[in-house]
Amino acid sequence: MKIILMLISILSMNSVTTGQTGIFYPFGSDAGDVNNIGIEDENSTYVGLLSPFVFFGRMYNQIYINSNGHLTFNHPSPVFVPDSLPSNGSEDVIAALWTDIDISQNGNISYQEYTTGSVLTQATQDINQYFPDLSFTATCVFVATWDKVAYYYHSGTETSFQVVLISDGNLSFIMMNYGDIAVTANIVQAGYDTINSTNYFLIPESNNGSSISNLKYSSNVNVPGRWVLRVDGKADQNIETVIGLQMRVISYSDLAEIQNVAYVMEKIKQELVHQGLPSSVELNLRRVEKMKP
Repeated sequence: MKIILMLISILSMNSVTTGQTGIFYPFGSDAGDVNNIGIEDENSTYVGLLSPFVFFGRMYNQIYINSNGHLTFNHPSPVFVPDSLPSNGSEDVIAALWTDIDISQNGNISYQEYTTGSVLTQATQDINQYFPDLSFTATCVFVATWDKVAYYYHSGTETSFQVVLISDGNLSFIMMNYGDIAVTANIVQAGYDTINSTNYFLIPESNNGSSISNLKYSSNVNVPGRWVLRVDGKADQNIETVIGLQMRVISYSDLAEIQNVAYVMEKIKQELVHQGLPSSVELNLRRVEKMKP
């Protein structure tokens, strides 16, 4: 899909500036999770799903929770140095925070799948709030949480994040929640990738370990620390669409700076993907000047 954006006036972008800590779905012993699944370094835990999860047209009945912060579907992944997204690889990957993690000193990795109860109610409310054009009722929610885990070579650091898979058997979403994230010199990635990178998404600046702590303040749903993406892949990826998008910028010369264009285009693409378009969408920018009579 190609989308042509016609710049006809001025750009105003608001960034999230305040953090929030109480956004995690229930986790840990009190929630009834299966705990301490990644004590060994480079560990992968197989989970047979009670309800299948559709990920860009492929239906999966199992998932692997890999200790280094990512989920895979077909095979375990001991990889601790993530490939840059898009990787054009042979595996579907959900990278909540893919980096070299070692919980032998501190931290806990846990998971639970829900098919009834209040967590489904919460997920249903969240998805309908973030995607108001859908009439969605969650039938299955899978939650995996990395709580106060340490990076390898950085024993004593504490990083907390969570990935939530939400489905009604037809539509699928992933929610990534971020608490306190320690900076690291390790290579990091957060987002998702598909086989041959037909679809992929990288949370902006999540591939920079020195600024990774900002994940706690970033969002595409106006909830600091939370990213929610639709991943069933049912949107038509073969339609060419022309959209006239009104934006406000101080001047076109300011926008024309390479780094500004990249930032603006990435923000627009995120919003389009959030609204259900495929992450393979291509954006082109045109300048349209209004002629005086």
